[in-house]
This record gives sequence, structure tokens and C-alpha cells, in this order.
Amino acid sequence: MSRNEGTLDRTLRVIAGLVLLSLVFIGPQTMWGLIGIIPLVTGVVGVCPVYSVLGIKTCSVKPS
Repeated sequence: MSRNEGTLDRTLRVIAGLVLLSLVFIGPQTMWGLIGIIPLVTGVVGVCPVYSVLGIKTCSVKPS
């Protein structure tokens, strides 16, 4: 799969993932914070399966 997330998109996903994961350890301490794994992984990898299905691409780099 080719990258379909731009730098800003990836950064926001990683931040959102870390914030959600922090809910498992601090704050309300609910297991719902584990949903943060999804944006964290997609932000680190740079590929969003939902973007692929919808044909969305925020990455400015052209595939070679």
C-alpha cells in the first residue's frame, strides 16, 4: 500500500492516538482509550485503509 496521509494528517493522528491511549492510564481510566491504537498506528505507518476505500489522499508525494 502506498502512503495516503500527509505530514499534518499523520502528526494529528499520532497526537490523537496518544491522547486517547492516555485515558487508559490517567483520567477516567476506561478501556475505551484503547481505540487510540487505531489513529496511532495509521499515523505512524502513513496509510489509512478508510482513505484508500474512499480515494482520499492527503499526501503530496507522488508514488513512483
